[in-house]
Amino acid sequence: MNGLSCRFCQSPLVHTFVDLGMSPLANSYLDQSRLNQSEAFYPLHALVCEHCFLVQLQQFEPPENIFSNYVYFSSYSQSWLEHSQEYANRMIERFDLSTHSTVVEIASNDGYLLQYFKASGIPVLGIEPAANVSVVAREKGIPTLTAFFGRGTALSMKAAGQQADLIVANNVLAHVPDLHDFVDGFKLLLKPGGIVSFEFPHLLRLINGRQFDTIYHEHLSYFSFLTAGKIFKAHGLAVFDVEELQTHGGSLRVYLCHAENREKSVHDRVEELRKKEIAAGLCELETYLEFGKRVREAKHGLLERLIEIKRSGASIAAYGAPAKGNTLLNYCGIGKDFIEYAVDQNPHKQGLFLPGSHIPIVAPSRLSETRPNYILILPWNLRDEILAQVGYARAWGCRFVIPIPTAEILA
Repeated sequence: MNGLSCRFCQSPLVHTFVDLGMSPLANSYLDQSRLNQSEAFYPLHALVCEHCFLVQLQQFEPPENIFSNYVYFSSYSQSWLEHSQEYANRMIERFDLSTHSTVVEIASNDGYLLQYFKASGIPVLGIEPAANVSVVAREKGIPTLTAFFGRGTALSMKAAGQQADLIVANNVLAHVPDLHDFVDGFKLLLKPGGIVSFEFPHLLRLINGRQFDTIYHEHLSYFSFLTAGKIFKAHGLAVFDVEELQTHGGSLRVYLCHAENREKSVHDRVEELRKKEIAAGLCELETYLEFGKRVREAKHGLLERLIEIKRSGASIAAYGAPAKGNTLLNYCGIGKDFIEYAVDQNPHKQGLFLPGSHIPIVAPSRLSETRPNYILILPWNLRDEILAQVGYARAWGCRFVIPIPTAEILA
């Protein structure tokens, strides 16, 4: 890792945040024909910049190799759809969006969010790099440009008169290798009085909740509010409000406008969150350097629980095949000797195998057929939704394992 520099401030990167060993790309699911072939494993070693405190991974694969054909479809999570519909309704009301407005979403996936703006008669446009996912969005009637967003895309759209009143960027900032090119695109695409809304996992929640499994190669950067604000400010965007959300284990929704836009008053929440992060030590290097030890403790605790279960002769299945689950399984060395199979509602994943562990992914109906003694919930951030979906398993005495922040077994 020597010779690396921060992707924001260019300072040398020398401090480890957490080293999760070698891991495959978290979304590189395998079909049957690839099980006997070699897999590419890369260091999953997160570092922290001692100057701007951006936590980051080294990039090993270009975005085109990861996102051009993608198996993640946002619409398969009911709670995420509800979150998106509520967001759309709030934005329409708060910012007086109408049939004369334009809403653009960056990394718009399968149209999961824009469908709600469209239903209110508001013109929308999605920008999505994965061609296969873009097709699904267009089939829903959501106009979608298949492209990676950045300065070049924004300039082309601006020249064509496609500037936006609201630009939405949910859970995409972490995936971006060139932060300067990406954020500069928002400045260019935004109308003078327009609004940008970013959502991204909150680094403070990641640290406090030992959420090491949210670290994987597709997520290149991990943001505190303080560091994100520096990045936005460097590109002429000003923060005027922020909300703390429960999604993805704890996220931030940050509202931005042009720095020269004086019409937006700054909400008290902005200064409150800055003070909260400073009090939590996010401006002190030692806070970041302690994280690795806490992660190792979480790993050991989970393995102790699973070994105890297997020694008792009980069976374990996994619920969900999320990218975060692949980080957890590979870092902890959990394979088919622990987990017989994983179920997932996404039909695009069914019939495939998890990278590294080679655990097969099947339909949820397999649970009723085999009646496992335990179910390991890999997308723990959706625990309530999933527990409601598989509550029927309690009828045969099944128990549920929640791996993060520490291993927990629920009846």
